Amino acid sequence: MLSRPLQRLGRDWAAHWNLAQRLFQNGQTYKCWKWTEYCSWAWCSHLNSQESLVSWKLSLFWNRQPHNHIQKCSIHLSPANMKSEGDEPTSKRRRYSEDRDISCSPDEQLSTTFPNETSLLSNEPQHEEESLPKPRDVIKRSWEYFCQQSKKMKILEEDKQISQDNKDLQEKFDFTVMSYNILSQDLLEDNSHLYKHCRHQILSWNYRFPNILSDIKQLDADVLCLQEVQEDHYGAEIKPSLEALGYHCEYKMRTGRKPDGCAICFKTSKFSLLSSNPVEFFRRNIPLLDRDNVGLVVLLQPRFHCKATAAICVANTHLLYNPRRGDIKLTQLAMLLAEITNLAIQEDGRFCPLVLCGDFNSVPHSPLYNFLREGKLNYEGLPIGKVSGQEQSHKGKRILSIPIWPQSLGISQDCMYEEQQKQREKEREREETKETTLEASEEIMIVAQRLPTYLHHSFQLSSAYSHYLSDSGVPEVTTCHSRGAVTVDYIFYSAARDDMSQQPEAEHIFDGGLKLLGRLSLVTEKDLWLVNGLPNETSSSDHLPLLAKFRLEE
Repeated sequence: MLSRPLQRLGRDWAAHWNLAQRLFQNGQTYKCWKWTEYCSWAWCSHLNSQESLVSWKLSLFWNRQPHNHIQKCSIHLSPANMKSEGDEPTSKRRRYSEDRDISCSPDEQLSTTFPNETSLLSNEPQHEEESLPKPRDVIKRSWEYFCQQSKKMKILEEDKQISQDNKDLQEKFDFTVMSYNILSQDLLEDNSHLYKHCRHQILSWNYRFPNILSDIKQLDADVLCLQEVQEDHYGAEIKPSLEALGYHCEYKMRTGRKPDGCAICFKTSKFSLLSSNPVEFFRRNIPLLDRDNVGLVVLLQPRFHCKATAAICVANTHLLYNPRRGDIKLTQLAMLLAEITNLAIQEDGRFCPLVLCGDFNSVPHSPLYNFLREGKLNYEGLPIGKVSGQEQSHKGKRILSIPIWPQSLGISQDCMYEEQQKQREKEREREETKETTLEASEEIMIVAQRLPTYLHHSFQLSSAYSHYLSDSGVPEVTTCHSRGAVTVDYIFYSAARDDMSQQPEAEHIFDGGLKLLGRLSLVTEKDLWLVNGLPNETSSSDHLPLLAKFRLEE
């Protein structure tokens, strides 16, 4: 029979245990109390040796139970002298936060983070938020709507619709276009040094694809121009997911060993496909063109439009990255423009409206960019490394050869197929014989001046983005990784006559045009590093999606 002190101890322990069960068994506080009891349980020092032996046995049993419970719950425990995890050394707190699974919700993390004994017993405010993950940072982007008034664009209030009467609605066709480099998983893994700032978990395709698909769903563009679309992911996940959203998908994989490519997807409720032409830039018999980049050009017909013959040409590409090979970039671009010319020209010799999207691996106002915008480029004496403007300093001073590409490529300096250009020249000669004018003579002189160092294309292209913030002049960026941030992604479009400042010699050879109605704003490099750059927890590519809204005009 136990001694009275030990019996009294047992009764006190039982009463204490029953009270705890009644008060705390349904809450988190009960779990914390059990751990507190486990840590602070002490037997009375006045017990004799026999009582101490029994106490030791009870203590041994008592210690096992919370230990098993703690293993099951995976509780992170703080030392007794720390009031919260926020008091831990910075390096230790950083390591702990990095080890957490990002797929765990804040509620789940809350359920495994317990306050210590001091915070439970005091009336002081608790600081549990210091130990919890901060809410996911989201890149703040807004819609910028435009209104044409005397060739000036005026930014309207966000979400304010452009006013128009019912007659205009019947005559106009509005649509949105997205350009998005979604970052191929193979390229990500091959260039892991670009993503040293990222946590490992957010770089897996299983984590990234739901975020990418969520962006596409949310922005809900009528036409998608995607780059770095990996072939196996396209067949297994991307194409089925987009078809379920009402898109028809066209795809062109890169030649060579890299299994990614370009895709153009459009909503079947708005467009029907007239033609789809892939473009391969690799040429086995031309040493200059030994790279495997590709492009894709489609011709779409709006389903709802007053003019039955209306069509829109959409092109998508991903040019070579190498900053020191501007000769290859310009040649690839000329090949793409030649295919666009071949597809977009109509029976009357006029071009249908064009939207040109992609990752051009060239910065704003570089020679390649200016060539697209202005339609001309005199490349005499231009260093190869300055074509794309990606690097400020250049190790070599090698200049572009004259001509840049060999005649065997079959593409003229006007970025047209030679056969097609010869046919057009014959048609012009027939017209000139009927009526020779001073303007025609001036045009012949201009053509003569273009050769042999003068590149030219026939499309009057504008950029949907200005590339600088209007209020501060700070550059916008479209891509960001460990080595920096810059703009290389664009949406170019053939502007309607009242939607651009035309030069005196501009050729009016378009069947209608496109008017820019709005765009999804871009951000600065500083804005991106506030959310840990790209990719991050919510934006799962190292590029931002570009989105613009257009109106097809007659």
